[in-house]
Amino acid sequence: MLHLNNISLHFAGHYIFDDVSITINPEDKIGLIGRNGAGKTTLLRLISSQMQPDEGRIIKPNDYSIGYLPQELKINSNKTIFDEAALGLADILTLEKRINNISEELQQRIDYESSEYLQLTRKLSDFSEQFHLLGGSKLESEVEKTLLGLGFVRDEFYQNMNTFSGGWQMRVELAKILLSRPDCILLDEPTNHLDIDSILWLERYLKNYSGSVVLVSHDKHFIENVTNRTIEVIAGKVYDYRCKYSRFVELREEQRKTQLSAQKNQQKQIDQYERFIDRFKSKATLASRVQSKMKLVEKIERIQVDDEDTSSIRFRFPEPPPTGKVVMEARRVSKNFDEKTVLKNIDFDLERGEKVAFVGKNGEGKTTFTKIITGNLDYNGIINFGNNVKIGYFSQMETSNLNQNLTVLETIDNIASGDIRTQIRSLLGAFLFSGDSVYKKVKVLSGGEKARLAIACLLLQPINLLILDEPTNHFDIISKDVLKNALLDFKGSLIIVSHDREFLHNLTDKIYIFKNQNIQHFAG
Repeated sequence: MLHLNNISLHFAGHYIFDDVSITINPEDKIGLIGRNGAGKTTLLRLISSQMQPDEGRIIKPNDYSIGYLPQELKINSNKTIFDEAALGLADILTLEKRINNISEELQQRIDYESSEYLQLTRKLSDFSEQFHLLGGSKLESEVEKTLLGLGFVRDEFYQNMNTFSGGWQMRVELAKILLSRPDCILLDEPTNHLDIDSILWLERYLKNYSGSVVLVSHDKHFIENVTNRTIEVIAGKVYDYRCKYSRFVELREEQRKTQLSAQKNQQKQIDQYERFIDRFKSKATLASRVQSKMKLVEKIERIQVDDEDTSSIRFRFPEPPPTGKVVMEARRVSKNFDEKTVLKNIDFDLERGEKVAFVGKNGEGKTTFTKIITGNLDYNGIINFGNNVKIGYFSQMETSNLNQNLTVLETIDNIASGDIRTQIRSLLGAFLFSGDSVYKKVKVLSGGEKARLAIACLLLQPINLLILDEPTNHFDIISKDVLKNALLDFKGSLIIVSHDREFLHNLTDKIYIFKNQNIQHFAG
């Protein structure tokens, strides 16, 4: 059991957390909820001892173990995928090494009846028993099962870590944590690095995990299927709900309605006092009563309404330029990278107004095909576009195309035209840019802020074919809902690559599964 007792943390005079207390019990599965910048990642760092609070204590048993997977991690390893993942079983590997060393020593000794020899045999027996109790005989199968669950294939087990992308290396880090079976697992947006099959496997694993889990995720289905407790972070405070995410949403809405009602009644009372003060402040005979009312107004602690629900805000894309019925068609499209075939003889059609999703395991060609469509990769085969097709494209690297020297407001203002200009501030607010943050230079924004700004720019462009590659990775749940609502209103054609099931639900008309160098179509 882990306790955060009266934790406070402040930065530049601003409280990140103010007198926060949380107890994490064995087998708790906690979803950590809150807007971007609320402090969710900071809380994980405090729990994992990567940061220390300014005030308060974090109390845990001496042998309490924590496994922490951050959103980003620089990894430099020359080991194979299998050997790196096996480091998660460090205790077992240490025992195995001791057993091998003692066995070698016993083979070289001939003093069979000496006390030293007998002592070595006892150690060998004790270590062997511990080895088997910890599952050492199943070491290879456990590593294999975990790597397969996270999307690797056996042919990749003995390839060097440095030959894989950062996302795949993060999967190995996740495998190490799961294999080490700590008392508490901390995961910060783990689904950013996983495809749908791997997410489903991880859901099952975490749901049945014997220890506690604290996770931050924008994937509603993932949180709902894993957690049994929800903690919301707002303005330096935490609100603890011992229920699943769906019930939490209901309770928060009820609470917010109660707050709004209380705030409204309080404001009526304040208005009455202020009217009295304004009416009689110049009358000497009522001076004492006026002063009394003024003191009452000053002492009233204003009721605050938590976190306005911006998911109800809806934005409309500019009317897309007209195009023919057929937006694009691909015939026998193939793509090789050196000797590796990623796509082979792909046929694909997209009509005006269709919204389609590309899904499948990482590495099956989804991003490759979007790059081919947008003209960013050469290929073999034929792709024809309909009349007057205007493409808007968001890739996972799109943020590098933003002008680093402009402010957030200037970036949007340079693109917006027509009636949409009146909604610029509201649009930026929905994507978490409000107040002075709109005057930040792009070059000082975080990766997540740049991603949100790049997608906000797409909402302003007159396009009729929108292609989005994993657009929600850096979005919190509310901002993701705003984006989904905008896409539902979009009158053009949409191609979206995503592993987020809830985001795709009711958004797309068709699904294309990428597998074995080809695609398979499903309606709905």
